[in-house]
Amino acid sequence: MSTCEDTPLTLGGVVKKLMVNVDVEGLKVKTKFYTSLCCGTTAILSVFAFLFLIPFVVDPAISTILADYEDRPVTCVAVEHIYAEGLSNCSWSSCREGCTNAPLRCHLIYVNYTKLLFEEWQKGGIDLESLEWDVGETKFYINTEGCGYPPRVNCSEFAKKYGFSNMGKPFPCYYSKTYPDMVVARYSWDDNLKYLILSLVIPNVLFAVSIGILIYWYCPGCNRSRTPIDTSSYVESFHSKNDDEDEEEYEDESEY
Repeated sequence: MSTCEDTPLTLGGVVKKLMVNVDVEGLKVKTKFYTSLCCGTTAILSVFAFLFLIPFVVDPAISTILADYEDRPVTCVAVEHIYAEGLSNCSWSSCREGCTNAPLRCHLIYVNYTKLLFEEWQKGGIDLESLEWDVGETKFYINTEGCGYPPRVNCSEFAKKYGFSNMGKPFPCYYSKTYPDMVVARYSWDDNLKYLILSLVIPNVLFAVSIGILIYWYCPGCNRSRTPIDTSSYVESFHSKNDDEDEEEYEDESEY
């Protein structure tokens, strides 16, 4: 009588058996092909993202830095609010929803401001009529560009908050040290710097990493020590497979 002895399988033996059935070189070629495709797409999208961020984030952030606003809010009072319509009457606007379109309707708010800190005013004991205004009847903007996009910028709410029935009531504002006639309602040095750094770093880092990987793989003089992986065979088989499918579809249609 013959007996069958079970041969114990070790982890190494299982791995070796699996590796025999796996086309390692083919897997490398496929990985390189799809990774290259992903890197190329990322590089292109990074360029478009950076070009998009320049007018909407980078340029306003740089303008805000150059304006050099007072870090702590001072005291402002709205003295005039005009609602106008038409291009000729809207040469400027305190608030505009959309920074690229021409304003057809606009809110024009003029303010007086004093360099007295708003927190000092809130403590009380200061008569509004006795205040000496440092700048009078100057243009008031929601931010440096005077525009933005919903929901962050809502011009109707902005007009209700600072104009109409709230005229004559003190509120916090920020004046520019570079351009003293420029006053804004919103300013944060930390947020402005954060958005500027993110808009500059993220697209450029993604572009540099993607291009670096592609150069490392495909530049003949950059990687002499490694054995190059030829992806042309996979690309050709990829195209031939699609061509075969197209031919089969064409033959099926011709039969009908």
